[in-house]
Amino acid sequence: MNLDEALAHARDVLRHEAAAIESLIARIQPETFGRALELIVACQGQVVVTGMGKAYQIGQKISATLASTGTPSLPLHAGEALHGDLGRVRSIDLAIVLSNSGRTRECVELLAPLKKLRVPVIAITGNPDSPLGKNAEVLLDIGHLDEACPLGLAPSTTTTAMLALGDALALSVLQQREFGPEDFALFHPAGSLGRKLMKVEEVMRQGARNPVVAQDQPLKAALIRITEAKAGAVSVVDEAGRLVGVFTDGDVRRHVMKGADFATLRLGDVMTTHPLSIPVGRLASEAAGILRERSVDELPVVDADGRPVGMVDIQDVLGTSI
Repeated sequence: MNLDEALAHARDVLRHEAAAIESLIARIQPETFGRALELIVACQGQVVVTGMGKAYQIGQKISATLASTGTPSLPLHAGEALHGDLGRVRSIDLAIVLSNSGRTRECVELLAPLKKLRVPVIAITGNPDSPLGKNAEVLLDIGHLDEACPLGLAPSTTTTAMLALGDALALSVLQQREFGPEDFALFHPAGSLGRKLMKVEEVMRQGARNPVVAQDQPLKAALIRITEAKAGAVSVVDEAGRLVGVFTDGDVRRHVMKGADFATLRLGDVMTTHPLSIPVGRLASEAAGILRERSVDELPVVDADGRPVGMVDIQDVLGTSI
């Protein structure tokens, strides 16, 4: 293998495809791109993205980007659509059809049934004079692009241009919808951003798993509640139910070693006063930061009146970044 020659060709491919994306900038015009944005934002159903071959694979990614940024979207293989999957499409939907030639048989054959369903079509093609280009409500022309493939055959430059234009559409729609980080996190609950933007009430332990004991109760009551809840600590409250202290399973062990009388000793006499806590509505990542910085395993969550409504355990926020 001639490595120098291969590296030189790889760089040429990147330059070729970068130039293709650069050429799309001038094609962002209100009468075409702007109209496509209007149709997507106004769509009451799903944006159905369809095509064949590599164009369909690009369409799958465009559909996924739309869906993850607030626009319901469905990828639909054009061939399968012609054999029954068109039943997934409704009159309130919108279709984006990808075909560089604009003559792909399955894509062209879809146009008539889509018209019967009164589904508007946005075409992404390199051939505006094609059947697809002429019959779409909106034509997004990527221009005549030579493939980066040395044979001039394998879809490369054209699919890169389609993908870039699809990103431009999806992210422009995101901007128009004022779609924010919290919205993004809602659709990515398992991702790092989703974890980062979760609120403490989404991860805290509540109800029977959040033991709360009054400060005038005997130490034994705390031991019972910790055991029942399988928790690492109890929140200690005053007569008004406000948080005034915490008592941990580590405290239990220490008092056992001291021979404390669990039946008569009052919790208020042995609790840790002025406990750390975090208000409802704060980020779970903030709770994780407090737990790590202060080297504690549990953090009470309090409401606006200072009453404990939950407990964040370090195990529940492991991996949550600040």
